Amino acid sequence: MQEELLEEEIEQEEESPEVPEAPEQKKEWRLRINYRALTQNMPFILFLSCLALVYIANSHFAEKKIRNINKLGREIKELRWEYLNVKSELMFRSKMSEVSKAVEPLGLKTLNNPPQKIEIKKKEK
Repeated sequence: MQEELLEEEIEQEEESPEVPEAPEQKKEWRLRINYRALTQNMPFILFLSCLALVYIANSHFAEKKIRNINKLGREIKELRWEYLNVKSELMFRSKMSEVSKAVEPLGLKTLNNPPQKIEIKKKEK
């Protein structure tokens, strides 16, 4: 309905002889043109708006991923440090001297002579 009114006004303006327009009339004409251009380009404007929203969402998603990657990197460094610390502790405690110190309160001592092999002969039937 509004478009019909606009078309009628445009036809009336085309039929009327050219008369110098007052500043108010020019402003109305510009507003009508702008409104008409706006309504004609509405799909393109909506497309650009959707594209902007996708762009913003993508940047937020990327920043979130980068923060997560940095957090996981710090956690990996911590776990690697803990692994090396535990490994060195185990290597230290598994030394012969450390093991003998640890079992001394239990009454166990290191052997002075090598262990002997016991052989059992099988009975023949």
